[in-house]
Amino acid sequence: MARKVSTRRKLVMSAIAWTLGILIFFPILWTVLTSFKSEGDAIASPPVFLFFHWTTENYAEVQSRSDYFLHFWNSVVMSLGSTLLGLVIAIPAAWAMAFSPTRRTKDVLMWMLSTKMMPPVGALIPIYLIFRDVGLLDTRIGLVVVLTLINLPIIVWMLYTYFKEIPGEILEAARMDGASLAKEIVYVLTPMAIPGIASTLLLNIILAWNEAFWTLNLTTSKAAPLTTFIASYSSPEGLFYAKLSAASTMAIAPILILGWFSQKQLVRGLTFGAVK
Repeated sequence: MARKVSTRRKLVMSAIAWTLGILIFFPILWTVLTSFKSEGDAIASPPVFLFFHWTTENYAEVQSRSDYFLHFWNSVVMSLGSTLLGLVIAIPAAWAMAFSPTRRTKDVLMWMLSTKMMPPVGALIPIYLIFRDVGLLDTRIGLVVVLTLINLPIIVWMLYTYFKEIPGEILEAARMDGASLAKEIVYVLTPMAIPGIASTLLLNIILAWNEAFWTLNLTTSKAAPLTTFIASYSSPEGLFYAKLSAASTMAIAPILILGWFSQKQLVRGLTFGAVK
């Protein structure tokens, strides 16, 4: 029987949730507001919040100085490509770990997760040299490969969690009906795991879109995504806060819109299996 929650407790918890939400969102709001200020208003002390001269000249200058749509397309290719390639690799791997486990399966899963704890800079030099020698520096293919590798542990873990919730008897019934291993995965397992695959897809698109370390070190111009686009507004002459904020707003807007419309699916994916 569920415990009754008092109205006062609901109000207190709602107030705390709204306060935390506003605190988390405030830096994004401040960045958007600053993008509509002049450089003078952007560095004013004390800072001005709403009562300033609104202007869109920062956006016009950012677009005239940089090819936003080229960087945007590179981010789309990098995010979608690395996530789809990761799913192609991770679905069979998660199937094997969920439905044909060995005594080493848990160890392999923990080892995969531990690779995410390694500082990226520790692998930068060997990966940079390999990419240089094989001609993958400043290429979309190179970014897709490296982002697939760094996000693969998360993809496998999320899919493994979802697959563990699917009754094994259903797959056994498919085998009894004569389904091969490939058909079992493609026509039985994958359709049943569509919600989990969709959550995994969305989360890893966001992770790949926001990746800055590898994109800044492995690209210069041709394959540079929006993270490099933002970094180009930090120069030895100083930080131009209004223009930097305009570039940041243009870079985060697509992924914010995607996150807003898919928030229920993302929450379900992040909390799935936490409550039995």
